[in-house]
Amino acid sequence: EHVNSALSYKKQTDLADELTNKMLDRLAAQGFREILNNSLTSTSYYPAAETGATWPAERCVRLLNPLSSDLGVMRQTLLFGGLESIAHNVNRRATDLLFYEFGNVYSADPAKETTAEKPLAPFEEHASLGIWMTGEAILPGWNRQKQAVSVYDLKRNVLEIMRRLGIAQQSLRLTQESDGVFTAMLKIETRAGKRLGTLGIVRGSILRKFDIGQEVCFAELNWDELVKLSSKVTVTYTPLPRTQPVRRDLALLLDKDVLFQTVEETIRKAGGKLLRSVTLFDVYEGKNLPEGKKSYAVAMTVQDDEKTLKDAQIDAVMKRIIAAVEKLGAELR
Repeated sequence: EHVNSALSYKKQTDLADELTNKMLDRLAAQGFREILNNSLTSTSYYPAAETGATWPAERCVRLLNPLSSDLGVMRQTLLFGGLESIAHNVNRRATDLLFYEFGNVYSADPAKETTAEKPLAPFEEHASLGIWMTGEAILPGWNRQKQAVSVYDLKRNVLEIMRRLGIAQQSLRLTQESDGVFTAMLKIETRAGKRLGTLGIVRGSILRKFDIGQEVCFAELNWDELVKLSSKVTVTYTPLPRTQPVRRDLALLLDKDVLFQTVEETIRKAGGKLLRSVTLFDVYEGKNLPEGKKSYAVAMTVQDDEKTLKDAQIDAVMKRIIAAVEKLGAELR
């Protein structure tokens, strides 16, 4: 007898499609709505002085015979299409908006030339995920005050996306910066320096061009790079620990310009494999503190999955952590 069979296997494109669909479901469950904008966009978005350093006009992929200047170039970013969608909604009194878009972005390298062998040598495209948050996160009611969306809500969603992809926060490097696009920006990279995306608060000078009078938080992630990282993740099963975690709190007095990200990285490095979590649960500035200082209240959990930790082991971990944060100039309160 003969057995006929057809073998099928998943390629990178199939895995990317699966991850994209999972992320669609996750964002929709969080209240986000999908938008789809044209890849052709206005030439006026890119020569702008404030965005020139981020998206130079000379890197635009230009159409040889555009229908109009409004559709004259391929988009280098998803940002402007999303701002058009926000402006359209805000003008119709829909002001509390959570949007996302999956789409390709395009650029051209003017230093490279088109040849017969490599006709597309100057051009590059990759899939991006754009996320916009604006308006109120919590609507006012009899039992609660209204709460505006903040960049921290956006950061939480971005880090949750990373976690769902199997990319641990410890493997990321977040750097606080600002540029012509964002008043406050986090650059997201791998520890090796691979750029994964940015998030932040869009500058008012850009929002005014779209007649948007409310704060907009925006993130753009290089989806192709995230998929590559996710495909390297090995999912393993680990039984629930038989032991209980131990919590320790520290109140740290620091200079105002010391970021919690720096404190967290320092604690994680000093805590070693027994450290499970680091959480900032209070920030205080003002009365009863010296000028130029702030207080961070940090909660940490330590745990050994196999055996109950002894006080001496816990104390040893905490001594390493305290010594490390003191090198940052921190004082225990």
